[in-house]
Amino acid sequence: MIVDQILLKNQEASAKFETDNKSERPIRSVAKAISWRIVGTLDTLLISYILIGEVAIAASIASIDFITKMFLYFFHERLWNRINWGK
Repeated sequence: MIVDQILLKNQEASAKFETDNKSERPIRSVAKAISWRIVGTLDTLLISYILIGEVAIAASIASIDFITKMFLYFFHERLWNRINWGK
C-alpha cells in the first residue's frame, strides 16, 4: 500500500514534468553542469598552463575549479529554474 502511494506520486510527478515545459528535471541540470564544466575546465587548464608553465600546477587548479564551479552552476541553474521571468 505504501509502495503504491510512492509509485502513484512518481507517476504524477512524471506526468507533471511532461506537461510542464517551463521547468527542467534536476538530472538535466546535472548533465548541463558537467558538460559546461568540462569546457570551462579545459579553458582553465590552458590558461593556467600558459601563465604558470607547469602542467601539474595547472591541472591542480583546473581540478579544484571543476569541482567547485560544477556545484555552484548546479545550484545557480536550479535557482533560475524557479524564476518565471523570461520563460
